[in-house]
Amino acid sequence: MNIVVASGKGGTGKTMVSVNLAWTIAQSEEITLIDCDAEEPNVHLFYPEDENDGPVTVKVPEVDSETCTLCGACGEFCRYGAISVLTDTVMFQPHLCHSCGGCMLSCPVDAITEVPRRIGMITRSRPSSTLTVISGILDEGEIAAPAVIKAAKEAGEWEGVSVLDGPPGSACPVIETMESADVCILVTESTPSGLADLKRAARLAEALGVPAGVVINRSDGEDAPTLEFCAEEGLPVLLTIPFDREIAAIQNRGAILCSEKGEWREAFFKLYENALAIAGGIP
Repeated sequence: MNIVVASGKGGTGKTMVSVNLAWTIAQSEEITLIDCDAEEPNVHLFYPEDENDGPVTVKVPEVDSETCTLCGACGEFCRYGAISVLTDTVMFQPHLCHSCGGCMLSCPVDAITEVPRRIGMITRSRPSSTLTVISGILDEGEIAAPAVIKAAKEAGEWEGVSVLDGPPGSACPVIETMESADVCILVTESTPSGLADLKRAARLAEALGVPAGVVINRSDGEDAPTLEFCAEEGLPVLLTIPFDREIAAIQNRGAILCSEKGEWREAFFKLYENALAIAGGIP
């Protein structure tokens, strides 16, 4: 059972929902919390005992200059401009490479091999006997977030429940996170930009065939436009969290809301039950 927590924009409280949902589920069953926001991971602010689980690498080409004839076939194949054949050498720009292997296949003299190149790392911790936390962290200056997210998901694969704290937006990293999800919880806020980005995220979930529900965070009571959109699209509103000073104070000191407030523990467990129902009752 994979529950993805996503949002169309950053700063809506997506990680807050992920952390509290995972903590609540862990009170009754084993669960894995996976931080898929590889460019700005922050689950570790609530569960700081991360341990290095190893690097994430991708395959990139390496050209044997003694074998290469400078025919240009590899450069012609690459649509991303990662490899260019000049008059006396082959120039490779690793940040543009998509690791497709096409340049190697197109070389008529087998002058290209593939070698690993580090782009990030995976960390793992065990805060309790029922909770495992895995984070995918993209190295500074790298851009291939989907590859790190995929590695984090693979590190957390098991037969039980997983909560995936996704990246914001609706681009490739979000698509990678949502792939194979059983249900998506879309976190939004009562602002015009929050609604606009919720619409994009909802369209993405629909395109990927992932059933979704909505959590309205930091509600100021002006939720009518969001509620209207959700009603039109058949998106159930699973939970509304008010704009509350006490909740903000708990979050700001790195504490978990559900561990301090029993009423919110009940609310997040109900959120879990509703997510199960949306996913078709998958245990």
